[in-house]
Amino acid sequence: MSKRLQVLLEEEEYEEIREHVRERRMTMAEWVRQALRAAFRQASGGDPRRKLLIVREACRHRFPAPDIDRMLSEIERGYIGEASE
Repeated sequence: MSKRLQVLLEEEEYEEIREHVRERRMTMAEWVRQALRAAFRQASGGDPRRKLLIVREACRHRFPAPDIDRMLSEIERGYIGEASE
């Protein structure tokens, strides 16, 4: 089911958008739908498949890390402002 969305714009802004959509030979409604979809994709962090690919690539690397007790100790010292070993 379709839903209606009402958006109020300043006249100058509306005219700029109207000219933009005219140049692209599309309706104002379609332009708004595309703009909202693009904003949603950007806000949601993008394509989850791409994120998964990046995580998998990062997991292929090995980096040295101390054991958990030492890491927690270093973090705690950082919170209280002590110098590191």
